Amino acid sequence: MSATNAKPAGRVAHDRSPRTSRKSAAERRAEIADAAETLAREAGLSAITMRAVAAQLGVAPTLVVHHVPSMDGLVADTFERIVAAELAEVSSSVQEVAEGGERLETLLRIVLDGTRTEVTQVWVESWVLGRKNPNLAERVRTQSTAWRACLAACIEDGVRAGVYRAGDTEAVAGQLLGMIDGIGAHSLVGWHDDDHRVELMLRAARAMLRG
Repeated sequence: MSATNAKPAGRVAHDRSPRTSRKSAAERRAEIADAAETLAREAGLSAITMRAVAAQLGVAPTLVVHHVPSMDGLVADTFERIVAAELAEVSSSVQEVAEGGERLETLLRIVLDGTRTEVTQVWVESWVLGRKNPNLAERVRTQSTAWRACLAACIEDGVRAGVYRAGDTEAVAGQLLGMIDGIGAHSLVGWHDDDHRVELMLRAARAMLRG
């Protein structure tokens, strides 16, 4: 070998491959929140476990625990995230209805049209899991109150439009909310079809508000 081709002894080649930057705590928490939401939508709140979230992200369970020390808290956060997003979406759709007297029935058709099974399952599980998860129970109460307020606003719009008669809109809204929850839960086991459930709810609402 000629001197010009010889490699200097002791020289170590430098690794110029790009290094993967470490994700920030905020980025990791956001990833965990997204993974938990995916699990809840696919299999319910009870599917949110340390190992399941870690598997969803392809990381070690210890990393999940490092960023989210309380799985009960993650379940509560996930419930709130899913349910609040649905309420915001439904409220926006209802407000686009020009006639105030049609907003309540629009809302009922939207929430009972059979396309929200994953959210219904989240609600149903929240009532059971909330018995042993105080944080979740508090979020369930808060979101239930928000939904009742949305229904009450729709009823009041109908009263102003001369379509409904209601002396206590909050009480009627509470009754309607309970009926929505019940009919939604029935849908999980295929009790009648979507059209029948919507029609049943509309008939009940009209009987309560039109006399």
